[in-house]
Amino acid sequence: MNPEAFLSQGQQRVEQALNTLLPAATCAPMRLHAAMRYATLNGGKRLRACLVYAAGASVGIGPDRLDAPACAVELLHAYSLVHDDLPCMDNDDLRRGKPTCHKAYDEATALLVGDALQTLAFEVLAAETPHPALHLRMIHTLARAAGSLGMAGGQAMDLESVGRGLSTAQLEDMHARKTGALIRASVALGALAQENLDPTILTKLDTYARHIGLAYQITDDILDVEGSTQILGKPQGSDQAQHKPTYPAVLGLALAKERVREEHTAALASLRSLGDNAKYLNHIADYIVQRSY
Repeated sequence: MNPEAFLSQGQQRVEQALNTLLPAATCAPMRLHAAMRYATLNGGKRLRACLVYAAGASVGIGPDRLDAPACAVELLHAYSLVHDDLPCMDNDDLRRGKPTCHKAYDEATALLVGDALQTLAFEVLAAETPHPALHLRMIHTLARAAGSLGMAGGQAMDLESVGRGLSTAQLEDMHARKTGALIRASVALGALAQENLDPTILTKLDTYARHIGLAYQITDDILDVEGSTQILGKPQGSDQAQHKPTYPAVLGLALAKERVREEHTAALASLRSLGDNAKYLNHIADYIVQRSY
């Protein structure tokens, strides 16, 4: 399968699995379930799910054993977006080209949607237990990525940094938590599906994930400056309007772009010893730095 087909198939596969896993909108409480489906199934790149499938493929695991972790990371990601968009957080009106969840429904429903999606992510992951020890490690990995040392902590740092100047090191630490933690977890979950995995391979995969996680966030920061609302599916320039520290703001646009290239190069170098097994991971790294939204 060529890399483009792999990404397309991964997106379609996880979308179908999510559609099956999410409670039907006709199931009580109907408004909550309809909002959960709205927030999760309303588009998106499904990059984190594709990373699960690609990391699994790099260690010889087929997609059938990866649907649960792929869905889990997408559910967790969807929850984080719903909460990030709330008026008490980033106060955004547009997500993936559509009204944000609290605009389409209401703030209380959006808060509950995030809560429900987060718990469903762990329910899905815990239910798949052909190898209990491996899945326990997966659950621990995902929980750590979501908590105060991961996404939640990164969002707290983001809120505290508004209107303040951050050093490059502080900015990198914030983004390593807010964006990078779930990307690292996605790669780890794909690899952890393999029993008796060589720890050195897991280390190389994690190094790759750290670099692409940072490249992803810096690219997002650049697109907030150079992109358009129509293509991005969310308000262009919102970071600047909210006086958030970003890589273009801290380093300048030219140096931010150079940093993306450095992270991309380092990500590919970390996988060199895996050869053709890592071709899908390499393609995702290329996609991350070349994307327009």
